[in-house]
Amino acid sequence: MKKLVTATAIVVSALCLFGASRLEQPSNTYTLHHENVLGTSMEIRLNAESPAAAARAEAATLAEIDRLGRILSSYDSKSEFSRWMRTTGQPVAVSEELREVLTLWDRYRALTGGALNPAAEAVNRVWKHAAKQNRMPSAQELTAAVRIAGGKHWSLGAGTATHLSAAPLAMNSFVKSYILAKANAAALAAGGVTSAMVNIGGDIVTGGKSEQTLQIADPVAKADNAAPMAQIAVRNRAVATSGNYKRGVQIGGQHYSHIVDPRTGSTADQIVSTTVVASNAVDAGALATAFSVMTPEESKRVAALIPGVEYMLVDRNGHRITSAGWSRMETAPFKPVQLAAAMPRPGLLAAQGQAGGAWNAGFELNITLALAQIEGQRTRRPYVAVWIEDKDKFPLRTIALWYNKDRWLPELKAWTRDERVRSLAEGTDISGTVASATRPPGKYNFKWDGKDNAGKPVKPGKYTVMIEASREHGTYQVMHQEMDFTGTPKQIQIPGNTEIESATLDYRKATR
Repeated sequence: MKKLVTATAIVVSALCLFGASRLEQPSNTYTLHHENVLGTSMEIRLNAESPAAAARAEAATLAEIDRLGRILSSYDSKSEFSRWMRTTGQPVAVSEELREVLTLWDRYRALTGGALNPAAEAVNRVWKHAAKQNRMPSAQELTAAVRIAGGKHWSLGAGTATHLSAAPLAMNSFVKSYILAKANAAALAAGGVTSAMVNIGGDIVTGGKSEQTLQIADPVAKADNAAPMAQIAVRNRAVATSGNYKRGVQIGGQHYSHIVDPRTGSTADQIVSTTVVASNAVDAGALATAFSVMTPEESKRVAALIPGVEYMLVDRNGHRITSAGWSRMETAPFKPVQLAAAMPRPGLLAAQGQAGGAWNAGFELNITLALAQIEGQRTRRPYVAVWIEDKDKFPLRTIALWYNKDRWLPELKAWTRDERVRSLAEGTDISGTVASATRPPGKYNFKWDGKDNAGKPVKPGKYTVMIEASREHGTYQVMHQEMDFTGTPKQIQIPGNTEIESATLDYRKATR
């Protein structure tokens, strides 16, 4: 029994290094996940005096996001911004929020020399149209789009805004950060909350007394359970990440970024990831996009004009370019938890590949999940566990584990069916907060490298991929698929269910 307690303590200690949802989360910490918020996924982490206080803060956060979405959304045809876009040449009385956002756009467009421009959408549409025809845009198309983007699109009066051009305008670059800041403030003002962190699609705002540890996604390693490129600790700061690795177009088998330079018409392919940390959320969001377009030298000059701005750029060769103060925020890079099995059962060593042939290191299993979504409707993310079992149903590797409080962990009945084994098998919890380029809602990708929870390669052969989902006040679902891992590529589509719309297992040659 003493060995079991010690091993469990090691697991808990290791997971505490990783972030939010862990086996011994403090009783006053509440982590909540929602899908389809501003077109992506959302995480709220609160330090609150009671469940009731956390519920009030969550409600206030969501209410503020909804309120601002009705004003600023480019996708909602009924939003104030969309209604204003349908006017031309006449002063229109606008809300304080819309006028503020338009004023900020003028400021950042001037500050970045036109690198940040809401009419960059004109250039983007040229690239999308050409990609549908699998061709490069012509010089004439791009020149015309740059000319449209370079025009004057509005003028501001006392409480009014006049829409002047027919150029398509996309406000996304920093509007999400603008909404994030106000949503975080709403959570803190709800009462009984000492700190709040809101993460929408990889852009994050933190506020209150607690320091938050955040990971920065590696733009080359696409799996959600991949080790991050960096880890930082911040308090009362905003973090925004922009990059070309989540979205873009394919032309002739070549990927081109969805971020474009409105000054030239080219795609932003030299800088693949930009993370900006700032005291002001809008500064972080605006500069993350602008620095993806600008040269590192230009970015350095602009950053120097705004106190408290730090950044990390990653170029197409994987080289990091950081501001002078970045290292003061950075902590030791996160590494996946590697645990030795303190209580191996009979035959476990052989099953884990410590004897005999080992897993083909040139292969990996890619697991893609799509959570069930209701079009246009926000939903809570279900509790999910993904793990690998051997032929004796022993859990060799936990790939993903999502839950928000310890007391709800038993809702994942299959994963927790043997508490002793599960505590020892605990491996990687991907519920830590990650700053990354914006992700689509409900889409997740995991990788298994053929290693067990102790970091040792398993033997080639048959293993079962287990996927379990449980929704609070909802349904319970388990998916399982046996698969042969012997060095021959194979892809299997698992039929979906109420909670998991689809799951794909792709055993293939390893990628970074």
